[in-house]
Amino acid sequence: MKNLFRKYYTDLFLGKRLFISSGVCVTLFLFSFFMPFFGDLPYMLFGILLILVILDLFLLYRNNRGVFLRRDVPERLSNGDDNELKIYIENFYPFQISVGIIDEIPFQFQKRDLWFTANLLSREQKLITYTLRPTKRGEYNFGLTRLYVQSPLALISRRFSVGEDKGVPVYPSFLKLRQYELMAVSNCLTDIGIKKMRRIGHSMEFDQVKNYVAGDDYRTVNWKATARKGDLMVNSFTDEKAQHIYCVIDKSRAMKMPFEGLSLLDYAINASLILSSVALVKQDKAGLITIAEKTGSLVPADRRPTQLNKIMEVLYKRENSLFGNGYGGFIYQCEGCFKTTKFGGILYQFRKHVGIRKAITLFKTHS
Repeated sequence: MKNLFRKYYTDLFLGKRLFISSGVCVTLFLFSFFMPFFGDLPYMLFGILLILVILDLFLLYRNNRGVFLRRDVPERLSNGDDNELKIYIENFYPFQISVGIIDEIPFQFQKRDLWFTANLLSREQKLITYTLRPTKRGEYNFGLTRLYVQSPLALISRRFSVGEDKGVPVYPSFLKLRQYELMAVSNCLTDIGIKKMRRIGHSMEFDQVKNYVAGDDYRTVNWKATARKGDLMVNSFTDEKAQHIYCVIDKSRAMKMPFEGLSLLDYAINASLILSSVALVKQDKAGLITIAEKTGSLVPADRRPTQLNKIMEVLYKRENSLFGNGYGGFIYQCEGCFKTTKFGGILYQFRKHVGIRKAITLFKTHS
């Protein structure tokens, strides 16, 4: 009995045409009191309307599976990016139908006008795509997908509730991660202004002994090789591989400031994820440190295939602290990490030059 009540009452909605037709019948009934020449016309029209409503009910409810609907949601969403979602519909009714779709998206998006319409012939299929842009990491809960079906009469609508509640995690921007990863592999970073230049430096990784040419640093002259060969020889060095690259993220209260929907912490997290990915592609070791009033999470630098997923899982759970930064404690606790580190990136927003000078002085003191 409960299922019948839900099927024939809860999921039944009156259409606009029915309200208009009922209004016309009521108007004719009123006029018939003052104009007898209308006769039985209002009764005839009301009887026809009642028959059409019953016919519409029969057309919509004679098939329990008149339509098929499926919503395709990614396993995880990318924070700050446009994520594509798909709704697949197929009509199993033997006649053309008009459908309206309400997708119960998470409340974090604050969208109240997400309404899709379509017309489908019998056995016709359609794919509806739309995008959502989350601006905060965490768990997002999707509800049911509501499908409202009308027959060609369009007097009433039948509602189909499809799917189930589903939680989808929102991770740091992994869509941009793939984009920059591809650029790093294909050496297309010059397209966005990053130019690879020949550096004449004193790296610690020895490459070879070669003949001196104009422009070589005289400090790299190999006197023993020069004496043996009788010609001026120099040592050449290459950039080191497997460098320890740490991204240090300050998650103090200053990073809670919003900008274009995302907090500064989210921008820092997205940037650190991209830097870590490019570092791993270039055969370096990537690590992560988060700090606030004290040192938070620490992911030791590594080059394993699972390192990026480990960093992403740590970044997924990071939230702002209500306290200020604590660079002093961070330096003392992480001195061991930076003994072999050649590069460290600190992602923080300084609001005054005084803060920058204090941080630089502190790092120079302990470097």
